[in-house]
Amino acid sequence: MIGVEVPLLGDERRKNWAKVVDFVDPSKQGGWAFEGDFVATGGIQDVPLGSVLLIYGEKGRADNPQIEAHVYQTNGDGTLSLHATAKGKAWARTLRDRVIEILDHKSEPEAIVWGPELERYMDEALAEELIRRGWTVQKGS
Repeated sequence: MIGVEVPLLGDERRKNWAKVVDFVDPSKQGGWAFEGDFVATGGIQDVPLGSVLLIYGEKGRADNPQIEAHVYQTNGDGTLSLHATAKGKAWARTLRDRVIEILDHKSEPEAIVWGPELERYMDEALAEELIRRGWTVQKGS
């Protein structure tokens, strides 16, 4: 899990939500096609690394809202990569195929090679992480 800032789209007084999308059901219409867990918008949320995040928001008048939706993928550094946007009432169909494509090609996050930023971690913390990943660690002299 990684903490990411989930943006708020539109007006907080109008409908807005975010969802970690696990699957898209093309037989369903609108936002019902996107299956997964909802997360709160407008703050930091813990989501799986590499997950697809769909964010929806409305602004304007309640009887004729302006709809906007964004599709992001979470990165290992806690940032989001924007993959697609849509506006208007056809937002779900506009984004559906792109979300399916991202889910189908979702790969392991890019590994970070050893760098000077790892020097700031205590040896014990690095050893614990290696053990968590299945390595056997022995302290040298």
